[in-house]
Amino acid sequence: MSRRTHVVWLGFFAFYLNAAIAHAGEWTKMYEARTCVDAQGDNSPYRLMRPSKYDPAQKYPLVVFLHGAGERGSDNEAQLKWGMEDFAAPQLREKYPCFVVAPQCPSEEKWVNVDWTLSSHSMPEKPANAMRLVLELIEQLRKEFSIDGDRLYITGLSMGGYGAWDAIQRHPNLFAAAAPVCGGGDPAFANRIAKLPIWAFHGDEDTAVKPQRSREMIEALEAAGGEPKYTEYAGVGHNSWSPTYANPEFYVWLFAQKKQP
Repeated sequence: MSRRTHVVWLGFFAFYLNAAIAHAGEWTKMYEARTCVDAQGDNSPYRLMRPSKYDPAQKYPLVVFLHGAGERGSDNEAQLKWGMEDFAAPQLREKYPCFVVAPQCPSEEKWVNVDWTLSSHSMPEKPANAMRLVLELIEQLRKEFSIDGDRLYITGLSMGGYGAWDAIQRHPNLFAAAAPVCGGGDPAFANRIAKLPIWAFHGDEDTAVKPQRSREMIEALEAAGGEPKYTEYAGVGHNSWSPTYANPEFYVWLFAQKKQP
């Protein structure tokens, strides 16, 4: 059975938000503005944070972060709004040197072409164009930098949570772990990802993306023989990402994962 954690929202979000505002402008400089261009000429803006003491002779994990619907656009900045300051914390960078990449989805597109308000969906036959570019970006970064192919991680919130589920369902052998936050996947593909380390998160009062979307994926993974982790925040609505990315235990778990032969 999965280890399900039900935590109470204690109101630390206000403190967390004030701290983020106070430090705005400094940590964002750690994320270099870049553009991914594929063989077809399509391009996608993204931000990249490198390990603070990058040494090409060593191999580093890569964290792929997929933002939510509200951060779509082309300014190559909005996608840093949530979660990215947490990854840029000095103590975290010192303890877990890694690459963090945050691509930006165009305004009228989605990471997955599905309706988020539905109670379920079937995975589209083909990936959305934005997701196709994310996968291309991962390959380009692996060629450019010294990245450990056994430690590729993906996480995302809301629309990005759907994207995280979609990515691992399409490429179950690419990632070492996934952390979808308030998203949803297709339970029909649970067998593909049953052995993949997964920690999903959701608020039990989420009205934007039904908590059932995460619950059904966890249940399907367990039925397929998997042992996923699931945290459902009591009294929390759609913003289940702030407590997730502010939780030190999340990073302990994430960076402990490594692909097995």
